[in-house]
Amino acid sequence: MRQLVLALPLVLMACTEPQQQNKVSTAAVEVTVLKEAFEMPGLNRSRQVRLYLPPGYGTSDKSYPVLYMHDGQNVFDNATAYAGEWGVDETLNDLAASGQLELIVVAIDNGAEKRMTELNPADHAEFGKAEGKAYVEFIANTVKPYIDQHYRTLADAEHTGIMGSSMGGLISHYAILQFPQVFGKAGIFSPSYWAAGQQVSWFENQPAAQEALLYFYMGGKEGDSMVPDVERVYQAVISKGHATEQTQYHLVADAEHNEAAWRNEFKTAVLWLFNARK
Repeated sequence: MRQLVLALPLVLMACTEPQQQNKVSTAAVEVTVLKEAFEMPGLNRSRQVRLYLPPGYGTSDKSYPVLYMHDGQNVFDNATAYAGEWGVDETLNDLAASGQLELIVVAIDNGAEKRMTELNPADHAEFGKAEGKAYVEFIANTVKPYIDQHYRTLADAEHTGIMGSSMGGLISHYAILQFPQVFGKAGIFSPSYWAAGQQVSWFENQPAAQEALLYFYMGGKEGDSMVPDVERVYQAVISKGHATEQTQYHLVADAEHNEAAWRNEFKTAVLWLFNARK
């Protein structure tokens, strides 16, 4: 776990590009890049991970809930983002200052040219053999145990969430279904169900854990089958008996498929996911 990995550019949805010298970092001081890259079992590669700790972490003895996010290059820093960052660190600093939420965020960088297979649980004729199962296992069995061992976390599923957009939304939904004992909440932003092909029916027929919290988001101008697909899956989740008070679906009519839209939605989603039971 010694080799540091920098992602290469990939001109696909919610991707990334390497940091450029003329781009100034916008990451808050609460964000660090973990020094050791994490080996990904079964995938013969390693991955960089970014970490946000709440402002009061260093002066407290509290344990905190944790949110795992994909496309880590886009989460905290405009210098590494493909098309603008989510501003997760600034949003959470504001929420901590107002006493609404203190949260650890673990952001896993995407694999550039491997992104479309790593974040897909289904084989795809164009993109190749799915690696989503191995990727989710990597988060659950490698990254999370490391974070729980080295930081003060509330490690149970009730206090652990997973969130992403586009392909990251797709794999977040898959993760909470595959690992209900690990992830108790999922932010499913603009999920690319189209990439799962015929296996999208799996998401309709696979029930989430009874206590799971699911937050679906979609922009009305994302195009193609994006809106019909998420509404089809959401309705299936409800029809299968998942409690409506544990499920949210937010459609923003004029929003497009981009980081600016996801940044605007993040605060609402994270507050609901981590405060819904209070």
